[in-house]
Amino acid sequence: MVKEKKTDEEDKKIAKAVKVAKKKEIKEGKETPKKRTSDRSVLLKELKEKAKKLAEKIEGVNTEEIKEELEKKRELLIPLDDYVKTGIHLGTKVITPDMKKFVYRRRADSIGVLNTSLIDEHIKKAIDELAKHSPEEVILVCKRESGWVGAKLFEELTGIKTFTKKFPAGMLTNLKLEEFYEPELLIICDSWIDRNALGDAVRTNKTRIVLCDTNNFTRNASLIIPCNNKGSKSLGLIFYLLARGYIEKRKIKVKMPLMNSFVGEEELQAA
Repeated sequence: MVKEKKTDEEDKKIAKAVKVAKKKEIKEGKETPKKRTSDRSVLLKELKEKAKKLAEKIEGVNTEEIKEELEKKRELLIPLDDYVKTGIHLGTKVITPDMKKFVYRRRADSIGVLNTSLIDEHIKKAIDELAKHSPEEVILVCKRESGWVGAKLFEELTGIKTFTKKFPAGMLTNLKLEEFYEPELLIICDSWIDRNALGDAVRTNKTRIVLCDTNNFTRNASLIIPCNNKGSKSLGLIFYLLARGYIEKRKIKVKMPLMNSFVGEEELQAA
């Protein structure tokens, strides 16, 4: 018992000596006292200093440029009402994984509804790509009868060769054929119905602008236009916008008819 008491007393003496030594070191400036985390003023000061350093590292953002870019995206090629009237945004009940990102909702009857802003954006991209080529370097393939009126008008205005009822097999791949033709870009109205033309374009490594509905796959397209590629008004509107954009960018001297010539005046008013 005596030994245990002595040990406790020795421990207390050592602890006291350590405290005294630390106080002495602090007074002499050899060791700085630790800051208490409970000291709010100190913590706030440190946070403000860190925030200041971070702010200095962040580069200034030009808000005017951002606003300008957003305004460009908001500017549609035609009024939204005209897009809606032609049913360009109405897809099918089938939605492939490829087209899911362009669909923003399903109607009560399960029809997939395409995002009109994305339709407009992709038509603009298609016009830019199309304008890089002369009429002799482009062909339009539209086997679906509902698009024939608009396709023929498109051909008359732009000078771009159009194939409607039939696409000659091997036209792009067989040099021995009289119909052999070697365009640089093909506009395909449906990846399934016009699959022969699309297949030849893939084999010859030509640029493919493909109109894709919600039930289409997009893997063989260079650039897609998400849209209703079955209705006459919808197809007519696409051909109108492509023709108008192509004529403007290529500065072709031709009088552009009204949109109703492509979509059908009576049909548009009744929509």
